[in-house]
Amino acid sequence: MKEWFTAREIAELGLPAVPGTKRGVQALADRENWTTHPFLARDRKGAEGGGGREYHFRLFPTEAQLEFTRRVLAVRKEVVRADNGDVQITFKGSDSARRERDARLAILAVFEQFRSGLSLGLASSLQIFCDRYNVGSLPVEDWIRETVPHLSKRSLQRWRSAKRSGGADRLAVDRSAARKGKGVLDSANGGTVRALIFALVAHQPHLSADHVRTLCRDEFGDTITIDRRGRSVTVDMPPIRTFQHFIKRLKETEKVALTKLSNPDHYRSTMAPAGVGALRHIREPNALWQIDASPVDALCTDGRHAIYACIDIATRRTLFYISKTPRAAAVAMLLRRAILAWGVPDVIKTDNGPDFVARDTKRLFAALDIEMDVSDAYSPQQKGHVERVIKTFQHDCATLLPGFVGHSVADRKAIEDRKTFADRLGADTAELFGVSMTGPELQRYVDEWVELRYQHRPHAGLKGKTPAEAATASTASIRTVDPRALDVLLMPVAGQDGLRTVTKTGIRIDHFHYVINAALPGAQVLARMDPNDAGRAVAFDAGDGSYLGEAICAELAGIHPSTLLAAKREAQAETLNAATRQARSKIREITKGRPLIERVHEVARRDLPNVLALPKREERHETPAIAAALDAVTPAEAPVQPERAAELLEEMRKEMNAPTVPAPDTAASAVTPIRRQETPQLRFRRALDLEQRIAAGESVDTADAVWLGGYQAGPEYRALSAMQEDFGG
Repeated sequence: MKEWFTAREIAELGLPAVPGTKRGVQALADRENWTTHPFLARDRKGAEGGGGREYHFRLFPTEAQLEFTRRVLAVRKEVVRADNGDVQITFKGSDSARRERDARLAILAVFEQFRSGLSLGLASSLQIFCDRYNVGSLPVEDWIRETVPHLSKRSLQRWRSAKRSGGADRLAVDRSAARKGKGVLDSANGGTVRALIFALVAHQPHLSADHVRTLCRDEFGDTITIDRRGRSVTVDMPPIRTFQHFIKRLKETEKVALTKLSNPDHYRSTMAPAGVGALRHIREPNALWQIDASPVDALCTDGRHAIYACIDIATRRTLFYISKTPRAAAVAMLLRRAILAWGVPDVIKTDNGPDFVARDTKRLFAALDIEMDVSDAYSPQQKGHVERVIKTFQHDCATLLPGFVGHSVADRKAIEDRKTFADRLGADTAELFGVSMTGPELQRYVDEWVELRYQHRPHAGLKGKTPAEAATASTASIRTVDPRALDVLLMPVAGQDGLRTVTKTGIRIDHFHYVINAALPGAQVLARMDPNDAGRAVAFDAGDGSYLGEAICAELAGIHPSTLLAAKREAQAETLNAATRQARSKIREITKGRPLIERVHEVARRDLPNVLALPKREERHETPAIAAALDAVTPAEAPVQPERAAELLEEMRKEMNAPTVPAPDTAASAVTPIRRQETPQLRFRRALDLEQRIAAGESVDTADAVWLGGYQAGPEYRALSAMQEDFGG
């Protein structure tokens, strides 16, 4: 394949991260010092007068190299040779084993060619090559694709080791003899049973084998279809023990995939491919900075502070700024410290938090001609250098600070447990963790740690140099900014956007009028407020940004406000996680469909015995308390009209004076017995009799006493008592 190209040919390739014009490529070559590589840059052959240069494709940016190799590489059959170089003819093995060997050899040959053209580590090369093979971006012969439909980094590395240790024949394998993946649940119903089990385990890892089997019965019924010697056979759903073995094996063989689905953060931290040296092309200071923030793992006397970090990728120099709360002003102060110390950078990689993408932060970047590169949401790996330096600070510096609270909840609990329960009882946070440090003291400790320890540590990314040595060795010029101009650019704008229209009374800011002599009425200006003088603002033309002059408020001139207007934060944009293949789709179906508990209950209903229960013989159970309760829930009678009160009272007296028949077993008792149909007058008479007996000191049955207490608390007793009193009963 062609490996050398002129600037015009490079521009015509249309590669990513490469300009599309000849002049742009020449500027890229000058900026990246392509001509300084003696073996990768040369004079163009056949050029008259010595003009023209050619560059090897290994000088391209990493993204361009990957795209170039993808275009030119093709996976084709390789001729198998013996150790002495002769073509190997004899092979002891089946045709399928030979086919497997030849396919793997072809893939290995292309991988070695792919790796030789990239300045990447082995792990990164393996991952990128496998990804391109799996997505179909590499031209592969059909028989090779059929033999090896999917390629993993582990398999490719194993093939390389096998070829080095035992030759080409070590790559031969007879897949027909392997039993892996041929179990009942692997192939049942065309693989849909396995897909459902995979999705269930990924969606809810705590499901038991019984749960999974029950949900499979809900989805597929009590029977499944398997392939047995070329014909479809229907069998019963396997027992729970089979599901237990299958789920255990699935969790072992698909550990990475299940972790990615069930715990994305753990996958990203421990299993996701992590590139090494991806930013090695950044060789000059201030070419790329990365900034980020994190809470400090130590408490101050006024609470927990946030630490803002800035790192220069080329030299690994680092600066920190301590802020009480996350805000855009803290980002501005961090950049002020870094710019005054190092110069103005070309690009800054930022987080997508509201303090980093605030309107004031964007305006500051634009004013300083700094390109802002915002990372994707929930993608800390895109700014791994600053993430790593914050972790280094937390574990090396914060651990030594007074008020250290640990790096996690478990660490904090362990620190608290160092004291006995008696010591912890009633103690506040400051006493538990020994908090004695103020915010300014924390800033001083951090600055000293950077200057005395971090800057003088050898760094693997700098080939053993320290950040201080790397910065000193650089001869590149830096762009500086006058501190006075930088302070003006860091001034907060008036209101939300700082734009004001000049009137005959000046500009209005927070209900005060500021007079601008250099601007005519009708002009639109950008006003920046002086942090040290509330009566002074600096005005710039809203169109071209030119300086117009000062705006003075006569009422506030010379007044120093205690606080200034804070920059309004912008809302954090919402993100979607990347869709997962078949398992993710299945999880969405499970989530949107019937709840899992309904499916389990549906299967349980089918398992219930089909037995019709006979009706039970019933008899009414009654007690005085039950009767009283029934009286309480009986609807109250309509209120008695005043004109009918005398008549009702007379009827009640006649009924109460009527002779009563004592119960057979209590002939001497004068209390009206409990009857199924009692009128209000009889119940009231019975209550009066019980009250008279109790007043006379006679003994009363417990049931009668309970009934009397409940009846006296009811509305019927109170109403009849009131009527008796009103009419002289």
